[in-house]
Amino acid sequence: MMRKRERENPCGICGHYHKYEEGEVCGVCGHRIALPTQATSGGFHVSAFPSEILPEFLYLGSYDNAARAELLKTQGISRVLNTVPACQNLYKNSFTYHCLQEENSLPFDSAIQFLEQCEKDKARVLVHCMSGKNRSPAIVIAYLMKCKGWRLAQSYQWVKERRPVVDLSSDCS
Repeated sequence: MMRKRERENPCGICGHYHKYEEGEVCGVCGHRIALPTQATSGGFHVSAFPSEILPEFLYLGSYDNAARAELLKTQGISRVLNTVPACQNLYKNSFTYHCLQEENSLPFDSAIQFLEQCEKDKARVLVHCMSGKNRSPAIVIAYLMKCKGWRLAQSYQWVKERRPVVDLSSDCS
């Protein structure tokens, strides 16, 4: 049970109420602010920000990340690749969206074409699914393989190091 004082101070990053000053993980979005001792330890912490996969270009995240227009803008993201048809594109006036329409399979060619255009335009793009663990990492890995010429193992390891929650074996979106 939260005391009144805690309810008056939402987290400045995610806007939810949790003991962010103490490094507590948010029960709503799962992010926490790294304490000074954690920031230098190289330890993993969940963030309200999407994971940067390729510098100043390709970002990977969840629907929660995609729903935070101001945070995306602070990272310079202007385009969004939505891999889940059921997810609403929330800010059509602020971002250019490309939504994959198939629920049961991933149209890799369509997604990769969109990402190639983003790279050509030097536009930063967020690729997201519901949790940022399954569908969107699969698209990002396919992009790295096709456009960078990387092997599957190298692409998977690269993405997993930058977004440790990736789990392509799970059946969730």
